[in-house]
Amino acid sequence: MKEKLKDWKEQAMLLTSLGIAGIGDFIYLVAINIIVYQMTGSAAAVAGLWIIGPIVNILTKFWTGSFIDYRSKKKVIIATYLLRAGFLAVIPFASNIIGIYVILVFLSIAKSFFGPSSTTYTTMLVPKIKRKRFNSIRSVTSSGAFIIGPAIGGALILLISIQATLWINSIFFVIAALLLVGLPAKEEIDREAIPKMTGAQVWSDFTVVKQFLFENKYIAIIYLSFILVMIFSFAMDAQEVVFTQQVVGLSELDYSLLISITGIGSVSGGILLSIFSSKFSLRLMIVLGVVMTAVGYVLYAFSWSFLSITVGFLILGFFNVFMNAGIATFYQNNIPVALMGRVTSIFQLIQSGAQVLFILGIGILADVISLRTAIVGLASIMLLASFVFSYFVLKPQKAAFYREEYEEIEKEILV
Repeated sequence: MKEKLKDWKEQAMLLTSLGIAGIGDFIYLVAINIIVYQMTGSAAAVAGLWIIGPIVNILTKFWTGSFIDYRSKKKVIIATYLLRAGFLAVIPFASNIIGIYVILVFLSIAKSFFGPSSTTYTTMLVPKIKRKRFNSIRSVTSSGAFIIGPAIGGALILLISIQATLWINSIFFVIAALLLVGLPAKEEIDREAIPKMTGAQVWSDFTVVKQFLFENKYIAIIYLSFILVMIFSFAMDAQEVVFTQQVVGLSELDYSLLISITGIGSVSGGILLSIFSSKFSLRLMIVLGVVMTAVGYVLYAFSWSFLSITVGFLILGFFNVFMNAGIATFYQNNIPVALMGRVTSIFQLIQSGAQVLFILGIGILADVISLRTAIVGLASIMLLASFVFSYFVLKPQKAAFYREEYEEIEKEILV
């Protein structure tokens, strides 16, 4: 037992760091929504918070991957944590909404570096044979943060103040950074070999990524298809508060309870998967996760009561863990570490562009027809898309893309 714990020491520290930062993200989310609403009294100003991240990603993802791939991923993650801590600490000193939005833009820029660098560093630190279980446990920490973060944020705001909550929140990111300090870099960076960040260099890196995706069409098709399927869920999430309260007729308390129930479903799924991860093949995790998450959204779209919508939220919360852990493992196993920062940035650029279009589109569509019809249409298309996606995942001739480390070891033993 002690040997197993020792064997997972580095991964446990990384999980703890990511988990603490995740809690910090949700505390910030609660606090910033309240601050913006108190300052403006405008629901549109609060809704604008949904757009900042995707727009910043569109403007930065062209070059963040080029920056990350030539530098220490561990140091980049630590820097993003400390920058986020600093920006959170100065939000209480902003005197108007413009100042708030400027700080939020810088926060989003720091976060745009975090995604590709954390994905790459995780792949380097976690051996292939451990990735499926690691990603399953990671889903538990993410879901736990989803439940604990808002609860801590709400409690702190009630007990002290929003300003003090943000200062405490910044400490979470400092702690997350300190936890990473003792972990190995897992790479040697030759400072002399780091290219300058010029337009020509960014274009050259973009060409390299394009060439890789062209030569590995199946990997590109699977991941881009996954992004497309998930875009439907993001568009529905953007209208979730309005739909549950105005269409289904739930109260704010009911909605808060539903969010907690979804988190509980995710934690339950994550715990189950982390214990029995070796029993589920990678393809089964992805297909089961994508299809059942879509089923959860369909139930949500047709809901008429608290009970019916609860069933949908529980299903999508539970199976969302299977989906995310499965696709993350597939991605880590098939994208070369040397290119991962650039490839991740390009995929996130595409995702952010689609998110902005879908958020605006669902808002316009809800005005033209009814919100119920729009949500039902999106959920139905998502379910159909999940079946098409699953067909490509389950193609027998593509099994090699989903082979896991212990399968390769067993094959070598048999030979």
